[in-house]
Order: sequence, then C-alpha cells, then structure tokens
Amino acid sequence: MAESNELQILNEAKYFKGTCEKRVESLPDKHNGQWTALLIFAGYCSTLGTAVPAGYCIGVMNSPGEFMRAWSNRTLELRYNVQLSKTNLDLLWSAVISIFLVGGAVGSFAGAIVANKYGRKRCVLICGCLFCIGAVCFFCCRVLNSIEMLILGRFVVGLAAGLTTSSLPMYLSEVAPLELRGSLGVFCAVGLTAGVVVGQVFSLRTVFGNESQWHIALSLYVVLVVVCFAPCFLYPESPKWLYAVKGDREEAHAQLMRLRGGNLKEDDFANEICSAEDEEDACGYCDVLKDKRLLLPLVIVCVYQGGQQLSGINAIFYYSVSIFRRAGVSDQAAEWANLGAGSLNLATSLLGPFLMARVNRRPLMLISSLLCSIFLLSFALMLNFIDDVAWFGPGCIACIFLYIFSFQFGVGPIPFFIGSELFQVSPRPVAMSLGSLSSWCCNFAVGMAFPTLQNLWGPFSFLPFSITCFTIFLLTKFYLPETRGRNPIDVAHLVSQGFRSNV
Repeated sequence: MAESNELQILNEAKYFKGTCEKRVESLPDKHNGQWTALLIFAGYCSTLGTAVPAGYCIGVMNSPGEFMRAWSNRTLELRYNVQLSKTNLDLLWSAVISIFLVGGAVGSFAGAIVANKYGRKRCVLICGCLFCIGAVCFFCCRVLNSIEMLILGRFVVGLAAGLTTSSLPMYLSEVAPLELRGSLGVFCAVGLTAGVVVGQVFSLRTVFGNESQWHIALSLYVVLVVVCFAPCFLYPESPKWLYAVKGDREEAHAQLMRLRGGNLKEDDFANEICSAEDEEDACGYCDVLKDKRLLLPLVIVCVYQGGQQLSGINAIFYYSVSIFRRAGVSDQAAEWANLGAGSLNLATSLLGPFLMARVNRRPLMLISSLLCSIFLLSFALMLNFIDDVAWFGPGCIACIFLYIFSFQFGVGPIPFFIGSELFQVSPRPVAMSLGSLSSWCCNFAVGMAFPTLQNLWGPFSFLPFSITCFTIFLLTKFYLPETRGRNPIDVAHLVSQGFRSNV
C-alpha cells in the first residue's frame, strides 16, 4: 500500500514537472520581444507613409476652404457658364468634403479582400499608391481648372485612408512579437493624430493655405509617401498571413527570422507562428457573419470603432474655436486655445505605445470611457448655464482639455487594434474591415447630423456623445476579455459563447 502511494506521488511529481517545463517552453524568448531594426523600420515607415497622410487629408481642408470654394465657383462659371447660388455652392462643398468619407467606407469594406488575397504588406503598399494618385489629382486640379479632379482626388485618398485604418493596425500587430503587439498596433492612431496637426500647420494662410498655393497644401504629403515607400522592397510580409492563409511555411520562417534579428529557435517559431493556424475556416464576410462564435468579438470591434467617432472628438475639434469664444476668451486667445487642444491631443497620443506595452487593455478602456462620459456631460451642463455662473466659462475649457486627455489613452487608440487581439488570422481582415467601415459610417453620420442637433438642442447636443462613451464603458465592463499578452486563440475561446460568455 505504501509502495503504491509512493508510486502515485512520483507520477504526480513527474506530471507536474512536465507541465511546468511545457509552460516555460511556451513562453516567448525575451530577445524576440525586443525591438529590432527591421521592426522599427516597418513600424515607422508604414505609419508615416499611410496613417500620417490619412490624417493630413482630414486636417488640411479647413483653413483654405474659403479660397477653394471661390475657385470652384469661378471654375464652374468659366468652363460651364454656371453661376452657383450660395446654397448650391454649400452643397458642392459638402460633396467635396463628404466624398472623402464615402471613399473611406468603400476602402474599409475592400480591406478584407485585399489583405487576404494579396497580403498585408501589399495592402499597405496599395495605400501608398492611392495616396500618390490623389496627390497628383490635387496638384493638377487647379492647373487644369477641373473640379472633377478635386472630387476624384478626395475620393481616392478616402479610399486609401479606409484601407489604411483596416489594414495597417493588422499588419503592425502581425509583424510584432506578442509583447510589442499593442505598442505597434497603436501606431495607426498616433499617425492619424499627427497627420491632422501637420495638415493644419501646412494649410495655414502664412504657409500654403492661401489663394494661390492651396493646391500645394493639399498635395504636399506626397513627399512623405514617396520617401517612406521608396525602399518598399525591404518591407517584411506578415509571417502569420504567409503561414495561415498562404500556407508557405518556409517563407513565413524566413520573414520571422528577419523580423527577430536572425535569432529564432524552432520552438519560438512554433509558439509564435504555428498557433496562427486557425480552428475556424471563416475568412469571407458571409462566413464571419454566420459564425456565432465570432458574434461577440465582432460586436466589440464595431461598437468600439463606431463609438470612437460617436464619442464627440470630431465635434469638439470642429467647434472648439466657437466654444472657446463663447466661454469668454478673445478671438486670438481662442485660436491659441484651439492649437493647445490639438497639441494636447497629439502629445497624449504619443504616450500610447508606452501605455499599451505596460498597462492592460480593460482598465485603460474602462477609465477612459467613463471619464469621457463624465467630462462630456459636465461640459454640456456648464455650456448650457454658462451665462448664469461665472466660473462655468473656464470650466468648459477645462472639460474640453480633460476630455481630450482621457480620450487619447483608451477610447482613441485601442479600437484601432483590438480586432487583431480578439480574432485569429483568417477572420481578422473581415473583422478589421467591418470595424473600420463602422468608424467611417459613424464619422459621416456625425458630420451630417451634428449641425442639425446643435440647432435643435444647443449644448445638450453633446449628451448623445456622453451616452455613447458610457455604453462603451458597459460593453468593456461585461464583455471585453483582457487581451494584453494573450494569444488570440486563447482569447477567442473566452468570447466564443457570444453574450453568454464569462470574461
């Protein structure tokens, strides 16, 4: 009896030892979690060549708008002998602005097809080519007196921006080691924010945003695109796409060896790449939408990306100058305050890579969404009673700055890459595309509906944004599993039961 007990204890000890050894072996090599030259090159160049131009095309249109409208009116009169009324000119200008969002929606929807068929790297390169075509249209539209080329250019860069938001975070997350996945995934959000600021600077009237040079302001980003994509032959392809979608093990191993600096063991390859072989075969839109196991993560991705646009950040920046003026500051001070808000937005976004590497996703998203909801609600109430209480004017400005700060460490960056951490390789492009499509559609809805809501509700038009942020808080609280440092296969099992999942 004693011998059998001893034998049982020995067997349990061996089993425990073997289990510990397997867990230790499954941990990634510390060297493979470090930055390498190729990883830095791919991350920064792809971001500067796609995300920054996408943000640039958003921020460059405001300042030279009146000169472009006057040019449009003169061009139509010269070429077609048509004199537009103010209402029709406003309608034409709305079309020029909104066609960018239409292109973004189309590009987002096409992102899954392009990324799966041609690869993540080629999809990013296609974005660069589209940005170059758009820049040519912008530069030539004034020379050729063609409004059609201006509209075509806006659609093409919108197409490129949609492809960028659906493919760039996925590409960066797949070339990064597990420890750096969040740090690289947030590069897209940082690039967009930086691009908006750069576009605003180059479109100043004292720079290129004047009557004779606005076409240069619109197209100047092409220099950055050409510089970043000139060495495109050095860009690595996603090893996970090569292995899981294309089925090319040797090339996947070679690309991963390049990305990890040539120091890669066979066990490391198995742990990092072979796990990318999905249990699901879902890779098309219909397959993903029909698969009940993918319902909850798909809802999270779409609500996060759409909610990011419905959180009020665009409305805040679009009307920030008038809000500052109503708060009692002078016109010049309002412009400086607006510049300060943009600078805070960019500075906070630069903290993203460091936060994503060190802090879990759930607490960041919970704190960010809750604070955004509180500050937006406070802002709406203070703005409504700004004439009744003396300190409500400075309070409105404080709420704006606190909201921007809270937005950029959770609600701003996380939606861009959370899909790459919730989905495995095959369904990932569809999920990222649908999330990006949700973002562009909600962006369009805010642009169309907010002026009407503001006329009807006044300051309380910011209440829907506060409710949206609180909805994101509830979704995160009950349904978002922690994804930092976890393999997507493990995360997929946690959310496979839909809204009955226990995360």
